[in-house]
Amino acid sequence: MSGTDASRPFQHVRLGTLEQQVMEQLWEHEELTIRELISGLGDHHAYTTIATVLSNLGRKDLVSGRRVGRSVRYRPRHPRSEHAARLMEQALSSSNDRSASILRFVQGMDERETALLREYLNGPDATGDPESGSAPA
Repeated sequence: MSGTDASRPFQHVRLGTLEQQVMEQLWEHEELTIRELISGLGDHHAYTTIATVLSNLGRKDLVSGRRVGRSVRYRPRHPRSEHAARLMEQALSSSNDRSASILRFVQGMDERETALLREYLNGPDATGDPESGSAPA
């Protein structure tokens, strides 16, 4: 996370079902209008419903909008991987035994994920790119 993101509280990263669906659409397409979101969600939602969800996501610092002509295009403020990391940090911060929680999480990883983590931790300077999912060479 960048310096500004690291100081943000994690209390607002959990999402409701519709919020999660909207974020999935935005992460997949990078930038959408409300009408494009409605279409991507199967045309089951009112314009005002999606506008409200986007407003809520904006308050949670998850989306931003920019005006293009007469419409507003919305985009995620953070990549999906950062959101997942924030959820994991939130879960760890609520644990009364952070170490045990981390160990339990690692025990649940598959072999490929464990190898990736081991390679990252054993790397020369542990500066792998979390966005690409690759560990340092």
